[in-house]
Amino acid sequence: MKGLRILQGFVLLCILMIPVLIIVFLKTMSTNTYDIPIYYEAGVDNPFLECDFEDGEQHRIPEFRFTSHLNQEIGSLEMKGKVTIVDFFFTSCPSICPVMSTEMERVDDVFRQNDDVQIYSISIDPEYDTPEILQSYADLHRATPGKWHFLTGDKSEIYDLARCGFILPTIDGGGVPDDFVHSDKFVLVDEEGRIRGYYSGTNREEVDRLIVETKILLYGKE
Repeated sequence: MKGLRILQGFVLLCILMIPVLIIVFLKTMSTNTYDIPIYYEAGVDNPFLECDFEDGEQHRIPEFRFTSHLNQEIGSLEMKGKVTIVDFFFTSCPSICPVMSTEMERVDDVFRQNDDVQIYSISIDPEYDTPEILQSYADLHRATPGKWHFLTGDKSEIYDLARCGFILPTIDGGGVPDDFVHSDKFVLVDEEGRIRGYYSGTNREEVDRLIVETKILLYGKE
């Protein structure tokens, strides 16, 4: 009888411990271990000395200031404390830009109500893409005012920013749309101006990943 009571007590203890074990398991397994890289922590390779990078220093987006489709001055200052998604495009682009802008519409829609996320679409054909042209393009893609900014400015500054700030290839087409060369990448930049990811703006799955990783960055800010 004594042995039976001991066995019954042991079984009861195990039953009582099950909820505790489940809670411990769930807390352990729900820990967010998704790691979003920080790019260029030790600086950027610069074999041809095209850019003025700091050797061995964390690369951050340099200062810049352009004009938006709403004729507002927007730039690096407004990126501080926010997660910013950036792409380079031009409105007369005959190839990848329409797809990129359509995909960026999805990003804009997902974060429409979140003031901690913004989008910069920077024109690499600023001579044609005036604020008025960009306004029409913003209307075409139903851009959220105050969140999705279409920017234009000095051409040399824009190309320097693309190559040396966002580390993206960009080649002037000399006014011929088919001759412009630019990346299809969306660039994810954190609130400290560090690049956290590159994603193909013509690939839906890549843009889905951008959306997920943007949410994770926001979760880390809370």
